[in-house]
Amino acid sequence: MIISVSRRCDIPRFYFDWFLERLEAGFVETANPFNPRQVRRVSLLPQDAEVLVCWTRDPRSILIHGETLEKRGFRYYVMTTLTDYPAILEPRGPEKDRVIAAMEGLAARIGPDRLIWRYDPVFFSSITGGEFHLRNFRSLSQALGGTVRRVIISLFDSYRGPERRLAALEKNCSLSRPLLTGGPGRLLPEFRDLLAALGRIAQEAGMTVQTCAEPEECIPPDIAPGACIDGNLIEALWGIKSGKKDKNQRPHCRCVPSVDIGAYGPCPAACVYCYARRDPPPSGSAPMGQSPGAPGRIPG
Repeated sequence: MIISVSRRCDIPRFYFDWFLERLEAGFVETANPFNPRQVRRVSLLPQDAEVLVCWTRDPRSILIHGETLEKRGFRYYVMTTLTDYPAILEPRGPEKDRVIAAMEGLAARIGPDRLIWRYDPVFFSSITGGEFHLRNFRSLSQALGGTVRRVIISLFDSYRGPERRLAALEKNCSLSRPLLTGGPGRLLPEFRDLLAALGRIAQEAGMTVQTCAEPEECIPPDIAPGACIDGNLIEALWGIKSGKKDKNQRPHCRCVPSVDIGAYGPCPAACVYCYARRDPPPSGSAPMGQSPGAPGRIPG
């Protein structure tokens, strides 16, 4: 069983102490996001949790505790999102230089194959246009050259929560979004052209680019569609066969099956475009994913 830590919230950045406690306990309870009353107990014993796939914007906790994880028999790899967008889009983003330093430390400890950079999502706006992405991506790729071998890129997808927050920014003239060609659910021609350019920049830095959950026919020929929960990588690293595509993910997602132990909620990072962020609960209500009698569920 592959454990996703986590698509729904940044456990390594904000809840790693809790995660270590759950590893010590040997289990975690995770609720179905579409039916909170449906709760599943997930084993976190090393013999059951074959691989931990960590998603984060700040891997410093993993750098500090990674050796402990390995001594206890856990296999893991780390995907670090680093976009360095303006603060209006990422109000509480971690400091770029500290993230890069932590990634360098992790690469030295676990090797670059177990460390993946995510430049995700690629968000087009009046303050993050094509020229911005070319400059920004080049700067980050040069800083990470030799530290990672793979960078994952995907286009911003529209969800109700982000659209509401972005509409508020557009209303007060903080930013605007250009009218792009293409339809809902399709990779835009503007993104295809940018993706080809980013691929060339990444190659100059010794990296390959892969896309996440984008239609294959819209991807430049020298860019590979890829997977974040990557069965090929897991088999290459540890010889573990992980099955076919996860049927619970988006149509163009190539991830293999995993169990996500996170919970959607009011993330402290507060990235405006984030699909997993939820509005804070009313005052006095129970925190995200936590209720009396359920100590194994993630706190909010």
